Amino acid sequence: MTTITLGLLIPLLGTMLGSAFVFFMRGEMPERVQKSLLGFASGVMVAASVWSLLIPAMEMEEAKGAWSVLPAAIGFLLGIGFLLLIDELTPHLHLGTSQPEGPRSKLSRTAMLALAVTIHNLPEGMAVGVVFAGAEQGAANITLASAVAVSLGIAIQNIPEGAIISMPMRAEGNSRWRSFIIGSLSGAVEPVGGLAVILLASLLTPILPYMLAFAAGAMFYVVVEELIPEASSGKHSNLSTIGFAIGFVLMMVLDVVMG
Repeated sequence: MTTITLGLLIPLLGTMLGSAFVFFMRGEMPERVQKSLLGFASGVMVAASVWSLLIPAMEMEEAKGAWSVLPAAIGFLLGIGFLLLIDELTPHLHLGTSQPEGPRSKLSRTAMLALAVTIHNLPEGMAVGVVFAGAEQGAANITLASAVAVSLGIAIQNIPEGAIISMPMRAEGNSRWRSFIIGSLSGAVEPVGGLAVILLASLLTPILPYMLAFAAGAMFYVVVEELIPEASSGKHSNLSTIGFAIGFVLMMVLDVVMG
């Protein structure tokens, strides 16, 4: 249980560490750095989705032969749809834009920026929780070490993500401490979401392959809908591509070595 608790908290610690950059850097984050970090986060999330979620989901159903792909396909599409629904129902504002998305709201720009990041972090928390749930239930091809690898991978990509959030908060006129706290709290949904999945694990064991793919679909939605467009717009998009490659390889190596 101690390992699971630490595994759920590690991604939050990554967000907090990244948010702390606001104390050491002045002004806004350089565009080159931001593009690189967005690409890196995208690479980590795609690799985690494929190696730690989709592949295990299909391997768990391999006895069904060609139909083993069905739970993964259904879960993936449901994950995409779930994040699409949240995106439509939640007022939020993305970095580098002035036009809010979702329903009209009187929330401040700071609050809507924080909500945008919270939407990003929700599937990451679900992914960590479902992998730990699979390891706890003794699911085939999901070990405690591979679950820790997912947690570490998400934490690593949360470090730049935390910085990308807290520094624009500071640029919006918030104090350094307020920017740090808001950036850190944006990652609080991860351990909460992960814990909820684990607590429901005994009830959800029969649909674990669907849950793994669901988390993968949710993370893919964030990457395709938000991170890649932000990383590819404007100048220096080649840096985001390099960041993506590094993030993908790092997460792949973590999963294989620790799995």
